[in-house]
Amino acid sequence: MNIRKVELNDAAQIAEIYNYYILNTHHTFETEPLSADEMGERTAETSENYPFLVAEVDGEIQGYVYAAQFKLRQAYKHSVEVSIYVRNQAKQKGIGSELYEEFLEELQETDVHALMAGISLPNEASVRFHEKLGYQKVAHFKEVGYKLGRWVDVGFWEMLNRF
Repeated sequence: MNIRKVELNDAAQIAEIYNYYILNTHHTFETEPLSADEMGERTAETSENYPFLVAEVDGEIQGYVYAAQFKLRQAYKHSVEVSIYVRNQAKQKGIGSELYEEFLEELQETDVHALMAGISLPNEASVRFHEKLGYQKVAHFKEVGYKLGRWVDVGFWEMLNRF
């Protein structure tokens, strides 16, 4: 597996991975699939300021992870929200863990102090994954999203000073 910085020509594969979650799960609150162009714009904007990594096997992207500013107010400048997605067929193969470890090394080169992970609930696999990395649950919002015919809760997990 090759873990590397995202490139513009990765957008179509990243959109393919993300669109699975848009169409089939409550793990993202987006409801309309993204085109490769839309994902390319997002990828370029995000990777300007924060790490955005992909995991590639035999030329196919198996997962990606990135950070984005948590909120726009100036005092939040040291806090980020992180997102990680692994190709549905590639889950439980250690890809997410390897990708995340490299991502945390990249974050050491920044002035990030707090990492937040928003998790749509229920999602035991994601909760276990983040808690294994050292995240702790700090918030739970009930029924803040409506997707796939039901109300969805969102929890937030936070990690401080790991690096």
